[in-house]
Amino acid sequence: MDKISIPFLCLLFGFAFGSDVLVFTDANFDTNIKQHDVILVEFYAPWCGHCQRLAPEYEAAATRLKGVPVPLAKVDCTAETTVCGRFGVSGYPTLKIFKGGEFSADYQGPRDADGIVKYMKTKAGPSSRLLAEDADFNRLLDGVEPFIAGFFTDESSQAYRVFKQAADSLNEDFSFAHSLSAELNARHGFEADSIAVVRPRKLRSKFEPDTEAYAGSMDAETLKHWIGANIFGLAGQRTASNSKHFNVGGLPLVTAYYSVDYQRNAKGTNYWRNRLMKIAKKHAASGLRFCIANAESMRQELAEFGVQTPDEQKVLVTIRDAKGRKFVMAEEFSMETFDSFLHDFLADRLTPYLKSEPVPESQPDPVKVVVANNFDSLVNDPAKDVLIEFYAPWCGHCKSLAPKYEELAQKLAKESGIVIAKMDATANDVPQPYSVRGFPTIYFAPRNDKANPRAYEGGREVKDFINYLAREATDELDGFDRSGNPKKSPGKQEL
Repeated sequence: MDKISIPFLCLLFGFAFGSDVLVFTDANFDTNIKQHDVILVEFYAPWCGHCQRLAPEYEAAATRLKGVPVPLAKVDCTAETTVCGRFGVSGYPTLKIFKGGEFSADYQGPRDADGIVKYMKTKAGPSSRLLAEDADFNRLLDGVEPFIAGFFTDESSQAYRVFKQAADSLNEDFSFAHSLSAELNARHGFEADSIAVVRPRKLRSKFEPDTEAYAGSMDAETLKHWIGANIFGLAGQRTASNSKHFNVGGLPLVTAYYSVDYQRNAKGTNYWRNRLMKIAKKHAASGLRFCIANAESMRQELAEFGVQTPDEQKVLVTIRDAKGRKFVMAEEFSMETFDSFLHDFLADRLTPYLKSEPVPESQPDPVKVVVANNFDSLVNDPAKDVLIEFYAPWCGHCKSLAPKYEELAQKLAKESGIVIAKMDATANDVPQPYSVRGFPTIYFAPRNDKANPRAYEGGREVKDFINYLAREATDELDGFDRSGNPKKSPGKQEL
């Protein structure tokens, strides 16, 4: 054999020899998975580009996690179809965490070696701390975060197994603790096999119970859903790291921003929180979700509401509804003004805040400038088909597109039914249903279907745009046929 062949094959197959990633198959999966307390399994396809990019990071993470130990394994779904089908794998790569031989949770962490190692180390320890004595329970009560507590007498009950499954899945986001002592359970007023959200002393208020007991069916998914809906209570503290848990259920989110600090000023923090909670309790059946947040740490979020320099000595209240609309309470906070603000919101009497550049006084250029405050009149004009580019001033691709987009607008300047437009999406709020996740993003909004704009995914040359608009325009263009070919001007008639 050629001397270069063996090293080349090792490189080609991702250093398969001596790999620290375990290989599982249909035949050995169930046996092997039970041998590990915690294990991460990648379900992949050899042809998948994302899988190929993940491979060296996954391999490096497997090597670094050997001493924890948290092994990493992989399953080739093009060959091992039974096990992949059993776990509902529909895309690649899919990563799943298993604990005690059973599926625990989908992996939601980073895809680089450092991130995988850090994430899986958090899964290596116990997902729920044991409350061996009263002091353990009291330490949690002296903290600043609500926690989920389970009260059992042994680990054999269905309630314990369900609690453990929920803890394994959610312990990155929430704190879990459990007792196996009938005496400790009784001293704290909990029956055997009960599960509850427990609020620390600093968060306790007369407007809600100190604990909330779980009364649902004993299955992990139901319990997890209940935890997400109840962990923060009537008005929990929202931070950058837990915000995603407040944005569930499609409920409008009411936030009070001020100098929230439970470590150094719990009394001052609760002074305002209790006033918020009194009104929140009054509106408990109104379909609103309430929270408090530290104004300084949420400066970037407040900027979305037009607040550049928050005054931490005051309370600022905002609402973001399910449609993404934003509302700011202009009056100084009091229970009366807050109550009135909520009534006006529920009665649809408030005007949403829009981050917008000034509306241009004139539009002489062929590419029309759209800002938030003229979006409706320009883009949603029922008499016009509109092609709109959402751009960022710093975006290199946008700068490259600019002269071509200008040329397109010039070529179509005489088309009465077409508007070529652009909007700086960093300086203006983008309304729904438009979704901008990168720059440039281009949409076509036909005049007879403004509620369903179509994402443009064609080429970026002038001819590509013309071909698209000629084909998609509500009415045939004056200067181009449906194939995008220029129409011939009528010839001069001979005398």
